[in-house]
Amino acid sequence: MTFRTSLDGLAKGITIGVIILFSVIIGGQLIPSIGLDPIKSFLLIGLLIGICLFCVLFRPMNYILTSEKLVIHRLFNDITIKRGDILTAREISKNDMGLTVRTFGVGGLFGYFGKFFNSKLGRLTMYGTRRNNTVLVETINRKIILTPDNPIELVRQLSIR
Repeated sequence: MTFRTSLDGLAKGITIGVIILFSVIIGGQLIPSIGLDPIKSFLLIGLLIGICLFCVLFRPMNYILTSEKLVIHRLFNDITIKRGDILTAREISKNDMGLTVRTFGVGGLFGYFGKFFNSKLGRLTMYGTRRNNTVLVETINRKIILTPDNPIELVRQLSIR
């Protein structure tokens, strides 16, 4: 079963804003009288394109649940979790989330993914595209946050052994 993920309003706004900002910066670098010297311009353009490309490749596209595993599908490097390793799965509210701080992750550009610290849950890994519809999946050695469009059904399906 496939569970869709869609960007929330903030992620859409951040994504559009960053793409516009990066496009303006890149456009300015292509005008000789405005841009840096050619080598610095090339490096800056490469960095900005690289940031966008990284975020596109590693954003969660959807979640696929089979009888054996949960797959966090990304354009590059899917994450696979064996169902036997999943201890619990439950939907959590904004109040349950508390304060979440990004420690090594992306906070809005094509989603919210990477390593985070949460005041109530501790260290966790997030593979999300929104700040609501939050599902906490606890495995033997880590806590994972997913944000499917239909969180109730994902929790129900994960609870079926």
